[in-house]
Amino acid sequence: MKILIAGGAGFIGSTIASACLDHEIQPVILDNLVTGRSEFVEGRVFYEGDISDGQIVDRIFSDHPDIDAVIDCAALIVVPDSVSDPLNYYQANVAKGIQFVEHVIRSGCRKFLFSSSASIYKSDPATFSVDENSPLEISSPYARTKAVFETILQDIAAADMLRVTSLRYFNPIGADPQLRTGLQIRRPTHALGKMIDVHHAGESFTITGTDWPTRDGSGIRDYIHVWDLAQAHIKALVHFDDVTRDTSYRVINLGTGQGTTVRELVTAFESVTEEKLPVRETGRRPGDAVGAFTASTLAEELLDWKAEFTIEEGIRDSLRWYAKRDSVLGGE
Repeated sequence: MKILIAGGAGFIGSTIASACLDHEIQPVILDNLVTGRSEFVEGRVFYEGDISDGQIVDRIFSDHPDIDAVIDCAALIVVPDSVSDPLNYYQANVAKGIQFVEHVIRSGCRKFLFSSSASIYKSDPATFSVDENSPLEISSPYARTKAVFETILQDIAAADMLRVTSLRYFNPIGADPQLRTGLQIRRPTHALGKMIDVHHAGESFTITGTDWPTRDGSGIRDYIHVWDLAQAHIKALVHFDDVTRDTSYRVINLGTGQGTTVRELVTAFESVTEEKLPVRETGRRPGDAVGAFTASTLAEELLDWKAEFTIEEGIRDSLRWYAKRDSVLGGE
């Protein structure tokens, strides 16, 4: 099997590419390297370019007419940035995505896996759990771009132009266990990335928002190891025809099924590092949401997949990657 991974030089896309290679699936990677890294595509079939560049997309399919499916990981993902610059996010995540899909369809490829987000859900106020049928509640321009593009894909699929599996990710942590790739951003905005940064700098970690209606007042998330996430994509490729046999558009949540608050994440981090992490508290950031975790077993039922790594293993692999990152990416 051969697949095209758009955004395959980024954190998640490159990890999916590694999993593909481990399963003898040939990834062809398209990335403009705005946030992706050239180091993550060394030795892999790679085209540098934007997903909105129809000529390069057409050339990829001309060079590789045996591409069986597309995985679309190409997106901007930083919530506060989307609040301050929503136009850029709509351009990158929606407008360019439409152009990309147009050329995918024109190529004759009909299997499309979309990297969506659980940030679009309205969680159950009593449990903070969601499933694929939960109502949506958009709290940031980033989340809205995902919801809008899902709607576009659903309409395209209903017109029988494409079959789509939309994988709604929860919160990826960790790294490729072989440390071939990992989080390339040096100043991450997510909780675990910031914990690691301040831990090494000897500073305190800031909990943004302590008045949420959770068990301890901090936000709640479903932290999934990125290698588990990558394995789910392998399963989605293998089972794609069965998953879309009775519907041309399918939504599947990818999470652990366990909710972890930010305070609980701090405790898990301290258990891994065996050191106390100083903490200070502040108000919510623009675009923040209380969070959610998946209560769904649909991924296990349809894909024969469930998360295997613990949150501690995700923290440990994140720390291992942090220690190796500069030797892979250099000091830039």
